[in-house]
Amino acid sequence: MPALPLDRQPKYRRHKASGQAVVTLNGKDLYLGARGTKASKAEYDRLLTIWLANDRRLPAASNTDLTIVELLAAFRKHAARHYRQNGEPTKTLGNINDAIRPLRGLFGRELVREFGPLKLKTLQGVLAQGYSDRKGRQFAGVARRTVNKRIGIIKQVFRWAVSEELAPPSLAHSLDSVAGLQRGRTEARETQPVRPVDDVTVDATLPHLPAVVADMVRFQRLTGCRPAEVCSLRPCDVDTSSDAWSYRPASHKTEHHGRERVIFIGPQAQDILRPYLLREKTANCFSPADSERKLNQDRRAAHKTPMTPSQAARTAKRRGKRPAGAAYTTGSYPRAMHRPCDTAFQAPDDLSAAELTAWQQSHRWVPNQLRHAAATEIRKQIGLQAAQVVLGHSKVDVTQMYAERDHTLAASVAAKIG
Repeated sequence: MPALPLDRQPKYRRHKASGQAVVTLNGKDLYLGARGTKASKAEYDRLLTIWLANDRRLPAASNTDLTIVELLAAFRKHAARHYRQNGEPTKTLGNINDAIRPLRGLFGRELVREFGPLKLKTLQGVLAQGYSDRKGRQFAGVARRTVNKRIGIIKQVFRWAVSEELAPPSLAHSLDSVAGLQRGRTEARETQPVRPVDDVTVDATLPHLPAVVADMVRFQRLTGCRPAEVCSLRPCDVDTSSDAWSYRPASHKTEHHGRERVIFIGPQAQDILRPYLLREKTANCFSPADSERKLNQDRRAAHKTPMTPSQAARTAKRRGKRPAGAAYTTGSYPRAMHRPCDTAFQAPDDLSAAELTAWQQSHRWVPNQLRHAAATEIRKQIGLQAAQVVLGHSKVDVTQMYAERDHTLAASVAAKIG
């Protein structure tokens, strides 16, 4: 039976065989009593209220035969509705899919009630070491911190299952007893924390960046905003009525917690941003289309011989490459920096393909390191609380992760008393 449209409700109707009132919810006929009576209509109202409150679903009866695959299918439907921002799915959905893939591949056919702490520990091991699923597909092991994040998502799935009465109440509590992997006490590989990028490296890269991306880098370094916030910047989001401009993103990372995000823009950052405000108020300030247009203009200006009339009149091919978008994303913004970094830091000629890849990865930096650099400088010059306010953190502990400790004072103390 096709799903009922969201603007329609199941009907109160007569069951021909018995003469009773009946309503069909999620493909199941529910009898309400004698048709036309107050009792049957009250029962109809009660069931419909429960069905609507439960997101147009009947509460699941205690089901001891529910499999892991069935549970994950139900949770993914819930996640697709819940993890949305401005009508669009968030990155959390991708993280959920990555986390539940090994659970479905290794234990999908087993019953939910048979899952427990020992099987969750098995998942920890295969996530760290790599695994193959029932279809023979190979998946490489992930870093320790990633293992802990994905195990946390799996615990969240079973907590949701308990709240929906799809799993025994004791299951979530027993899974919470499984501790995360600890540094130095596991075979899972470690990743280096994100460090601030120094100004020398940034200055060496800037001449090789497209003009628009270079301005994004300068703006982010001065304001300490997130990469997503510089990508989504629009003229209508900027208040220029005071000496220190203020930028309130239309959407930001912590808005679902009811927090406001305000980014203040000082004189240097204002000089960078000012030309980009002279456009449609709702258009993105930093656009890949603008960057490509500027690049093409520079290439034409660099021609050593004058262009012929036919070259000047030439237009883009209809079936050319995909046109540039209207806004950078948190994916395209760092990718736009890869080739300029490779140009700024030339690799030796005698490297193999694998060595060349390793060289390039070690000499590339990403936009989020600019945020760390801004936080470190603010903490050093003004203090930790100032860094917390500028970065928009609700807790100082989070700022500690961004702002590197200043070792200058400790070194001077050691020089005096050591």
